[in-house]
Amino acid sequence: MKKYFPYLLKYKKALWLAPLLVIVDVVCEIFQPKLMSKIVDQGISQKNLHYILQTGGIMVGLSLIAIAANIGNIYYSSTASVGFSAELRKGMFSKIQEFSFSNLDKLSSSSLTTRMTNDVNILQDVIVMLLRLLIRAPLMLLFAVVIAVQINAGLASVIAVAIPVLSVCIYFILRRGFPFFEKMQKRLDKINAVIQENLVNVRVVKSFVREDFEKKKFGAANDELREMSVEASGIVVLIMPVMQLVMNVSIVAIVWFGGNKIISGTFQVGQLMSFITYITQILMSLTMLSMTIMTFSRAGASSERILEVLNTQPEIIDSPIAKEKNLLVQKGKVEFKNVFFKYHPDGAEYVLKNISLIANPGETVAVIGATGSSKSTLVQLIPRLYDVSKGNILVDDVGLHDYTLQNLRNGVSMVLQQNELFSGTIRQNLKWGNVNATDEEIIAAAKDAQAHDFIMSFPKQYETVLGQSGVNVSGGQKQRLCIARAILRKPSILILDDSTSAVDTATDAKIRAALKQHLRGTTTFIIAQRISSIQSADKIILLDNGEMIGSGTHDELIKTSVVYQEIYYSQELKEISPA
Repeated sequence: MKKYFPYLLKYKKALWLAPLLVIVDVVCEIFQPKLMSKIVDQGISQKNLHYILQTGGIMVGLSLIAIAANIGNIYYSSTASVGFSAELRKGMFSKIQEFSFSNLDKLSSSSLTTRMTNDVNILQDVIVMLLRLLIRAPLMLLFAVVIAVQINAGLASVIAVAIPVLSVCIYFILRRGFPFFEKMQKRLDKINAVIQENLVNVRVVKSFVREDFEKKKFGAANDELREMSVEASGIVVLIMPVMQLVMNVSIVAIVWFGGNKIISGTFQVGQLMSFITYITQILMSLTMLSMTIMTFSRAGASSERILEVLNTQPEIIDSPIAKEKNLLVQKGKVEFKNVFFKYHPDGAEYVLKNISLIANPGETVAVIGATGSSKSTLVQLIPRLYDVSKGNILVDDVGLHDYTLQNLRNGVSMVLQQNELFSGTIRQNLKWGNVNATDEEIIAAAKDAQAHDFIMSFPKQYETVLGQSGVNVSGGQKQRLCIARAILRKPSILILDDSTSAVDTATDAKIRAALKQHLRGTTTFIIAQRISSIQSADKIILLDNGEMIGSGTHDELIKTSVVYQEIYYSQELKEISPA
């Protein structure tokens, strides 16, 4: 619970007032049956109207105070619980922003979505119950037991039997039901994953006419959740019948023994009425406690999932030396020294092996190789999206760990293989590269990326609103917008990860010419499938199965590398072959 205190501190006033108002409510309510018994035994039996009205007035006054206290409790408990969930979501979101790619590989996006929504909502319900029922039920139980014993200790022995029986039953029911709650949340993760995947790839689904298949896949995941929920509910719902049985048996026993006492003249009718009311309050308090415990049980599973996020340490962080030095990337020189990398520390194989290369400031370095040769992984090590497993990478002759992540990534602009845009206007998306960019700079970057012309063809031009992930622009247009966004940053190092695969060769050539002209001091890494896109590069790195098997200019590799020759001539044949 200590882990959640920072998210509650903002609502200290509500956290104090809500329990205080519960105490006022309970005190007002606990005296009502006793006052009613006095009306019956003293007022009605003696036909004392004044006493009846006086005592009735006190009951009305206590009821009004209880109502006001209850309304106040609802307001403050709701304020604290809703505020807590909002702060917790902010804390989780901030934590997720610190995660490295390796952290995100372990926690899927669908699972994180469930944890930030459904799991947080469950904890929100717990805070409400904590500030209402978990304080009210024990207080009501304690006061009702004390007063019931004062009225008649003999009859109160019925409760001494009922409470342990009820407690044992509830314990075994909840103990059996708890494992199902965690399984339910995992099934919910699976449903969110299916929904998320379907919505992101809805165009593929429709183009392949796979709607029926997706419906069946969702139906299967939905049925799994339903079955698990039914199993959990089937166990937990036993609580209510058990409580009703114990409550009814207890009341029957009290009416029997209490009735005999009234017949013998040792007990009054009003006392029996109030005693039954207190017994009912005791058993209802136990019911509230059991429901609260049940909610806490389910919340325990959700809490573990939330704490897993909050307790996860980002694998890539700033070192104290980096914070102290506060170095900036300036020249853009990049050097790999015997770099090895694997995604998991305990993984069997390295996906990059013994990589050594130097990219001098202003040079264009191309990386080419077969699919799965770890080209993208290689360039993702430069801005520390992943950390190297062995070896070292230097930028401007300084190790990556001597830069803060912010300074390093501010000096590196990257167009990922999977181009992503955000909901908002084209201008807003481009300004991700530089929030302070002027209109002239935005237009210049768009022109360099060959995006200006198609932007101007839209009715609202740069104010055109893009859908989620840029769904209302083509693949080639999306790539060019992402390149413009990267150019706008004016980085020391520019990484283009197969970022012109969806544009024609003529447009590709224009983009490369513009980059060469306007980003002369920028060190550029280009990953491409087409050799025509990288022929003019200062250096070409040939990768195969994570190893460098060639390095040099196009002319050098065409003479010395058999693999490069095969790639080059196969592409040449494709280009000259008749359609």
